[in-house]
Amino acid sequence: MSIQSADNSQRPGKRRPVPLAVVGSQTSQDEVIFGRAFDKWVITRFLGHLAPYKLRICIGVTAVLVYTLTQLSIPLIVRATIDNSLVDGISNREMLHNFISLFFAIVVVNYIANHFMETIVGRTAQDLLFNLRRAMYSHLQHISLSFMDKTEVGRLMSRLQGDVYALQEFLESSIFAVGDIVLLIGIVFVLLWLDPTLGALTLSVVPILFLMRIIWLPLARKAFLAAREASSATNGALAENVHGIRAIQELVREDINFDLFEKKAKTNLLAHLRASKFSNVIIPMVDTLTGGAMAIVIVVGGAMVLDKSIDIGVMVAFLFYVQRFFDPIRSLTLQYSTMQRAMASGQRIFEVTDVDVDVKDKPNAEDPEEIDGSIAFRNVTFGYEPNHPILKNISFNIRPGETVALVGPTGSGKTSTTSLVHRFYDTWEGEVLVGGSNVRNVTQASLGRHIAMVLQEPFLFSASIEENIRYARTDATSEDIVTAAKAVGAHDFIMRLEDGYGTQLDQRGINLSFGQRQLISFARALVADAKILVLDEATASVDSYTELEIQRALAHLLKGRTALVIAHRLATIRGADRIIVLQDGHIIEQDDHDGLMAKDGLYAQLYRMNYASFDDIPDDEIQRVLKNKKAST
Repeated sequence: MSIQSADNSQRPGKRRPVPLAVVGSQTSQDEVIFGRAFDKWVITRFLGHLAPYKLRICIGVTAVLVYTLTQLSIPLIVRATIDNSLVDGISNREMLHNFISLFFAIVVVNYIANHFMETIVGRTAQDLLFNLRRAMYSHLQHISLSFMDKTEVGRLMSRLQGDVYALQEFLESSIFAVGDIVLLIGIVFVLLWLDPTLGALTLSVVPILFLMRIIWLPLARKAFLAAREASSATNGALAENVHGIRAIQELVREDINFDLFEKKAKTNLLAHLRASKFSNVIIPMVDTLTGGAMAIVIVVGGAMVLDKSIDIGVMVAFLFYVQRFFDPIRSLTLQYSTMQRAMASGQRIFEVTDVDVDVKDKPNAEDPEEIDGSIAFRNVTFGYEPNHPILKNISFNIRPGETVALVGPTGSGKTSTTSLVHRFYDTWEGEVLVGGSNVRNVTQASLGRHIAMVLQEPFLFSASIEENIRYARTDATSEDIVTAAKAVGAHDFIMRLEDGYGTQLDQRGINLSFGQRQLISFARALVADAKILVLDEATASVDSYTELEIQRALAHLLKGRTALVIAHRLATIRGADRIIVLQDGHIIEQDDHDGLMAKDGLYAQLYRMNYASFDDIPDDEIQRVLKNKKAST
């Protein structure tokens, strides 16, 4: 639903109806459930993943064929038993016992083949599911952040779960489909072999079934797709309402949102009822045709038995085969839809696994054990979108052990600078040096060891507080953890918790306050004991008192370490060795606090205006100060 702007040309007295805000109204066109029935590219990639299971698949197919042949042979044994052991009401006991023994032997072989079929195929499908998810997870762990920035987490989860399962289902159904095809062909052959006339009459209902399938399939597919889209929209609305319950209650939107959700739920109900009609109509049709075929066998076959043109055993065998004939047709029809889902799912899965890793180690990348902690930017230009640079030919040096603060308005390039230090992205032009080495020439693992980061939005894992603090260094002792927690002022509140450091955190640590989560992330960074510490507005979400305590702790903890700090509040960076002021991707000035104040530049003038943060400064105010400074010089 779109909201159109008011039209000034509307006649007086006419008022455009105000649309209601609909939550969760979007459905993703990317998540298409059906694709082509056969996609050569997807099949080729899929077979590559099946290569390690060739032997198991061959054994599984063999078991399926043995199972199918035993299914075909049972009615023939019954026919032979009736016609040869029960003739004119006189039983040939010896032959009857032989047929019974043969029948049980076939049943045993059937059971063994069925067991092997289900076990081997099921195990292979589960292993394939496991390996596909592992391959996707491994690839996603190393994939470049530029891809993650543009991709919704929900879509990736859909590929890891639903799409992978669709390929597993396709593998199982494809192997079983071999048996269905053999069974279908075998039944047709046996029926015509037993009696061509009766066989042809019995199979006369098959064209009717195929005609109904041709008419039914596109209509049913459309209905199923509509039901899926309606379900997606309903689930989206539900999720959005649940996540936004605080805002809903604050704005007293409960009744309105209920009405909106009820409309979506009714649409979903009607879509599923229509889909159910298509599902429910085909099965009775198949059952009706099965009954019709059996009626032909009974009426025509019975007359032929009375005329002595066929034996009664042949008629009984016909009844068995007709009963089984429509089962593989039903399975193969469902297989068509399974293939469509698998092709669409396979395409989405392999698109993810084929995403290039933009940032990766060189074959001969260095892995230094120790670095001096220096950082250097040399004529660096970088951006996230082509032709839209964020950093524009910037250069600066940070000496080992120096604390440098980056300040500037939103969009000036502060966070981009810190991301390049850790090589989350590669520069467009220029180079970034850490410890005197170009970050492109060292391993990412070494950068991870030597650089610790604390971000504005702390991320804690569903584990204990101790495990979260130890996350970057698994060999850290309990004493190391307590020391780090005390240094950042987290120890006291942790000990007030019922289980102390053993307290289990909920998802993302939501059972702690935002400030508490940030303190734990500080402790985690300190335990990492990295040579370089990056603080990306890490104190933005804590109160002034907590921030002051952190600053005091960092004063001695940063000794011997290089620190690159993005400051939220101007007052907190006064003690930095140097302050770099960024504006529109350029460095416009740099010095320590006193030096910048003496220069009376942008930093000094804005600092004197008592702005708490560069983010609080209107852009026109910055431009006015820059213009006045330029005019004065």
